Amino acid sequence: MSWVSLLLTAWSSRAPSLLLVVMVSRDVGLRVGLEGVQTSMCSRWGSPIEESSQGQDGDIVIGGLFPLHYKTPDSDVAFVKPPHYNPCTGLQIEPLKSMYAMEFALEEINSNPSLLPGVRLSYRILDSCGRHPWALLGALSLVGGDTSTCNSMAVLPSSHSVPVIIDGDASRSAMILSRTIAPFFIPMISYLASCPCLSDRRQYPNFFRTIPSNIYQAKAMARLAIRFNWSWIGAVLSDHEYSRLAIQLFEEEIRESGVCVEFSEILRRETIKEDAIRVATTIQHSTARVILIFCWYTDVEELFLQLAKTNVTDRQFLASEAWSTSSDLLHNVALTKVASGVLGVAIRSAEIPGFKSFLHGLKPSNRPDDLFLREFWEKEFGCSLSTTPSNPQSMSDGSTANISTASHASRSPLAATLSLCTGRETLEGVQNSFTDTTSLRAEYNAYLAVYAAAHALHSLLSCPDKDSSPGDNSTTCSSPYNIIQKELLEHLNKVNFTTPNGEEFFFQGADIPAAYDLVNWKTTPDGSLKLVLIGRVDGLELHLNKTSIEWTTGSSQVPISICSESCPPGTRRANRKGEPVCCFDCIPCSDGEVSNETGSHQCRQCPIEFWPNPAHTVCIPRKVDFLSFNETMGIVLTTGAVSGVVVTTAVFVIFLCYHNTPVVRANNSELSFLLLLSLKLCFLCALVFIGRPSVWSCRLQQAAFGISFVLCVSCLQVKTIVVLAAFRSARPGGGGLMKWFGPGQQRGSVCLFTSIQVIICTIWLSLSPPIPHRDHGFKGSKVNLECTMSSVVGFAVVLGYIGFLACLCLLLAFLARKLPDNFNEAKFITFSMLIFCAVWVAFVPAYISSPGKYSVAVEIFAILASSYGLLLCIFAPKCFIILLRPERNTKKHLMGR
Repeated sequence: MSWVSLLLTAWSSRAPSLLLVVMVSRDVGLRVGLEGVQTSMCSRWGSPIEESSQGQDGDIVIGGLFPLHYKTPDSDVAFVKPPHYNPCTGLQIEPLKSMYAMEFALEEINSNPSLLPGVRLSYRILDSCGRHPWALLGALSLVGGDTSTCNSMAVLPSSHSVPVIIDGDASRSAMILSRTIAPFFIPMISYLASCPCLSDRRQYPNFFRTIPSNIYQAKAMARLAIRFNWSWIGAVLSDHEYSRLAIQLFEEEIRESGVCVEFSEILRRETIKEDAIRVATTIQHSTARVILIFCWYTDVEELFLQLAKTNVTDRQFLASEAWSTSSDLLHNVALTKVASGVLGVAIRSAEIPGFKSFLHGLKPSNRPDDLFLREFWEKEFGCSLSTTPSNPQSMSDGSTANISTASHASRSPLAATLSLCTGRETLEGVQNSFTDTTSLRAEYNAYLAVYAAAHALHSLLSCPDKDSSPGDNSTTCSSPYNIIQKELLEHLNKVNFTTPNGEEFFFQGADIPAAYDLVNWKTTPDGSLKLVLIGRVDGLELHLNKTSIEWTTGSSQVPISICSESCPPGTRRANRKGEPVCCFDCIPCSDGEVSNETGSHQCRQCPIEFWPNPAHTVCIPRKVDFLSFNETMGIVLTTGAVSGVVVTTAVFVIFLCYHNTPVVRANNSELSFLLLLSLKLCFLCALVFIGRPSVWSCRLQQAAFGISFVLCVSCLQVKTIVVLAAFRSARPGGGGLMKWFGPGQQRGSVCLFTSIQVIICTIWLSLSPPIPHRDHGFKGSKVNLECTMSSVVGFAVVLGYIGFLACLCLLLAFLARKLPDNFNEAKFITFSMLIFCAVWVAFVPAYISSPGKYSVAVEIFAILASSYGLLLCIFAPKCFIILLRPERNTKKHLMGR
């Protein structure tokens, strides 16, 4: 919105003369419009600048707007007439020092023969009181060139208007003023407005500043929070753009760093006491131990007073440059416990040579027109200056003296009760914030602003070099009494000079390169607070001396401000539903995952050959797991297999010793010895399954198992057939049956049945044999090493053939179970085959469902169980008769019916 639109919107109903603004030419119409604006504003607001201005005459007048007072008066708002405001009260020391820094800079420039030679700079300074309407009225007054009073509205010639304005107001006022005076192309240089929005040259083409953009301050504070691992922070803001944009930039900077803002509370100047109580209560009940404050120091003072009343002294405050160096807060004894340990970002400090002597030389007796010095003097020395000026000759005229007296009386109602002072007192030896020039911050920025304006004016007023060619002359000589503001604006954009301190100064658009101090409020031995420099900020780089910081706890231990404790290694963060990311629970890592960092957001999967340690902090190599001879299960199974071999050998020896007895001979001793040999092989093949699998062991174990059991079952089947054939031959006409199934045929049958299994195993092992395999699918700290079946079909055929022979043998034995004889072996074969078939039927599902080495154990158990079943069912009755009932070991007894 242009300044014309703004003014028409604001005052068109009460200032019809504003219509002249759009009806006349630029040179005449703008000034007539200003006259109408000033008339309207004075009638609406009274005359706030009438008694709050001072100035000097000179060739070029530099305008200055400073918020010298901060206590806004109550307004008379009855809604029946325009409101009227009384003058502000509450003199602020820091803006006052900045004002005198401007005057000191002008004196230096006027005494410098190389800068603006032959031109005397002067000033006109107005008090904006921190109020936007008054700041706007002051700016229009400076631009219009009036006499600073609403009572005398005669517009001065254009030569008396200021070519540049030095502004000390906040960002919002700077935005209003810059847009308002932009059509005049009058530059405005601010030393306090730090809003990033003011860097936009399209909206604010005439704005410059000697304070860095707030974007760097907000990012520096965010990096401080990240540096000290403060992830849970509270924020207190003022109700203006400075704070809102600062907290927005702060949150953008911390967004990816796991830092959260628990609350953002607003302090409004109009309701500061109520808001301070509310915010203090919020801070008291907050779990955040670090509080970020983007406010003016007067608002912070009210908040700290409320915190002191509730004894909230355990919070660490992060201060913005608006209050981090406030002497009023530092010297307020009531705030010591609350404010101790404040860590803040401050405007860079510098020295101004000669400025201290300048301040010490200030006296109301030498400056009778300086109303602000009179007010400061009375407050500092606790006296009342006489209503009659002590040095009448120094007064400009009697009217000024009357204005001064009236102003003094209005601002000092108790002056009559104070002792009189002469105004010749001295500030030499006075130690306070006004005379302290060790760390000049805002004052130095105001000082630089004047020098920037002076160098731009010098460049504008400098004539082209006479020796240069005409084509090189881009400018012409300008007169200090006829300055074209648009050209001055162009020169200010290009200004580049070296300050009296030897620093290079230049503008980057509207801004200067970012530079801040990092300060800390330390407690002195006498209990007061002092400001200590602990580091600096250059651009976005922090240079910080951590060991020199005194925290709010009074120690060097960094305060902890977190919503949730950092998750230890071995766990991961799990955000709580509906809460900020800084509030979380710690969940142990799942199986196969590790986390070796504190505060990890997720656990990391271990490589396939590794597994987490018990704490889930590191991946360790998996141990190879297999059924070994050293473990308990391996020892038990080995013992069972060896015992079976021993028992089988014992039976073999018994049968060998008693091979001529009827019991051994009646049961086909040759097949019995072959059966015992096959049983021994069955027990021994179980041992092949135990131990570390290898290529040959994987092939041997299944082949040995399949061939051994086929040999065993074949012997039983042939024995059953022999029993059936023997009883058939005993019948009439069956005598020739045994001729066809004699010993040769029996041995041939066993060899035939066994050869089929040998062929099956040979084909299986040749085409797709079992091979060693590392099974990583089994979750645990071990890798299962097993013999994997490359071809399940081959293994199924081997088992199927054994099952077929077993079922056939069971059927034949079942048919011969009731043959008449005292010692019917078919009955024992039936029982043995029933046990054999039951074991292997149960083996299949157990083998499939068993993981890792347990499947091997199941197969070994099935081998041992079926082998023991055959051994006991077939040979136990015979050994019982041979050893314990020898009287039954006779042919007569065996042939009995």
